Amino acid sequence: MLVATGGATGAILRYILTNLNKTLFMSSIYGTLTVNILGCFLIGYLITSDFSKNINENFVKFFLIIGLLGSFTTFSAFSFEVVNLIISKKIFIAFIYISVSIFVCILFAYLGMLINKL
Repeated sequence: MLVATGGATGAILRYILTNLNKTLFMSSIYGTLTVNILGCFLIGYLITSDFSKNINENFVKFFLIIGLLGSFTTFSAFSFEVVNLIISKKIFIAFIYISVSIFVCILFAYLGMLINKL
């Protein structure tokens, strides 16, 4: 139940944020990039947080991490957008998008972990 409700919540939040970015930037890649960066940061932060003292550990693991953030991040959308960029012969943009997505998301997951050590 926690995974399902977290997943539904994450999907709704992803939809809202992606469409907001699409309206602002006229492209879905910025919305996908934004949710992936934010999701990676929050997963890194939550995994290293000591929530067991204040919040039920199952809630954090199943609702927040697996459910909400699992559906909030959008690797399948990212993959689809990369393929569309390649098909549209926008190879350079596809390469930049792949590089930024991978390196920045990993960096933000690490930053999320570091913040808990401060």
